[in-house]
Amino acid sequence: MSSAPVTIRKVEGKADRKRFVDFAWEVYKDDPAWVPPLKDEVMGLITPGKNPWFGHARADFFLAERAGKLVGRISAQVDSLVLEHMEPGLGNWGMFEALDEEAALALIRHTEQWLREAGMTKAMGPMSLSVWDEPGLEIEGFQQAPTAMMGHHRPAYKGWIEKAGYAKAKDLVTYYLDISDWRDPKINRLIESGERNPRINIRKVDVKRFDEEAALILNLLNDAWSDNWGFVPLTPAEIAYAGKKLKPIIYPELVRIAEVDGEAVAFMLTIPDINELTRDLNGELFPFGFAKLLWRLRKPRVTRLRVPLMGVAKRFQSSRLASVLAFMMIEYTRRDGTRKFGATHGEFGWILEDNKGMLSIAQLPGASVNHRYRIFEKAL
Repeated sequence: MSSAPVTIRKVEGKADRKRFVDFAWEVYKDDPAWVPPLKDEVMGLITPGKNPWFGHARADFFLAERAGKLVGRISAQVDSLVLEHMEPGLGNWGMFEALDEEAALALIRHTEQWLREAGMTKAMGPMSLSVWDEPGLEIEGFQQAPTAMMGHHRPAYKGWIEKAGYAKAKDLVTYYLDISDWRDPKINRLIESGERNPRINIRKVDVKRFDEEAALILNLLNDAWSDNWGFVPLTPAEIAYAGKKLKPIIYPELVRIAEVDGEAVAFMLTIPDINELTRDLNGELFPFGFAKLLWRLRKPRVTRLRVPLMGVAKRFQSSRLASVLAFMMIEYTRRDGTRKFGATHGEFGWILEDNKGMLSIAQLPGASVNHRYRIFEKAL
């Protein structure tokens, strides 16, 4: 390592943003489990005017350099909805990557000072950029490539963050299981009881009414998750933005809405593991990657499906009906996912480590935790 000091500077302009995004390729160039993200997606995430998150939050992005070489990056952010719904004085940092401990500690110290100057009294991270993007640092499961929209990090990061004085705030877990052929008598009885109940209807999402259906699902999500630790509501602008981003990977066979007496009260959103379709694009959609991806998305064949979002209206939570609806949606999606998409495995998550209701559903026959992500906190 060079003896030159680490310097931190703020990202200014398009060229810096490109360096900020491209730095991940340097960090993970020798990591076989890393899946290159689509650069346009990451650029959109950190660009005001493109990401509606900036409508209620502000952020700065920083580069760490040593002797002219880029050795780290980080974001520092204050979100008015975090202050309102989580904790006054709580600031966040994220988008964290570093080549060595010295750079990591310098970046974290710099963001802490930024947060103090913004009036924050506690730092929590990584949040990249919010709980709805890629929260937490991977601390278990490094050998398995992440599924779509999940993070992957270097094992050394945990020790570096702890050395900066951070302790665990909360762990998030994902569950992995073979979905090619699983049976459980108790679950089957629940499903059969639901199928005999005339009040219950499990339907596929109607892609012809996509905007309306997306708003329905995401508003249900806001209700279902409102009591969860870390919850920050999605704004109408974010709901519209999320719907637009998700539309190319929404397939009616993989998105179920549960109705009781004609009212939508639960949903399960499942997506093909898009990482399997984008990995060889190396983050580049142009000039040829976009056409390749569009072709692959027409009739995707993947080995893994992921359930990133699932929710039951708050008034039905903790009831037997909630379990019936959940397992009906899971089984109907499993049947179509294996038959039409060729999937053999599924991943549920992330799930809060102490969310007993969701854990009881995710702990299906043969399921086990395959990734664990930690969110850290520190008083400033």
